Amino acid sequence: MEFLQGYLFGNTKFLDLLLLVMAIDIITGILKAVKKGCLFTKTAWIGYAKKIGVFCLIILANVIDQILNLNGWLAFTTVLFYIATEGLSILENLAEFGVNVPAAIRDKLKVIQEKSKEDKGCLLYTSPSPRDPKTS
Repeated sequence: MEFLQGYLFGNTKFLDLLLLVMAIDIITGILKAVKKGCLFTKTAWIGYAKKIGVFCLIILANVIDQILNLNGWLAFTTVLFYIATEGLSILENLAEFGVNVPAAIRDKLKVIQEKSKEDKGCLLYTSPSPRDPKTS
């Protein structure tokens, strides 16, 4: 297992922190969805797929690092970028859940303000039922 991790991710620093931050983001996203009443959404599944894609990009960055002999710089920068992105997502989820966010941070994150104004609702994922009328 260590050989596989070393081959795919190299000695990329903060990979464990990224995993932790992603888990916290998923938990806060679930809390937000429960509050909105839309836990099982297509959007959530797309988000999980994106998180898998992040690790694919980190693997790619590690391979490029090894080819160009960058000593892990590219993979490390990629991980830091995604840690910051996940941190912003956690902050957004908490703000939408109702946790007070300091005004200085809230003002800097226009995304939180825009999403709270628009409140698009939930896109529930439902499989077609055989009883549903056929549309042509």
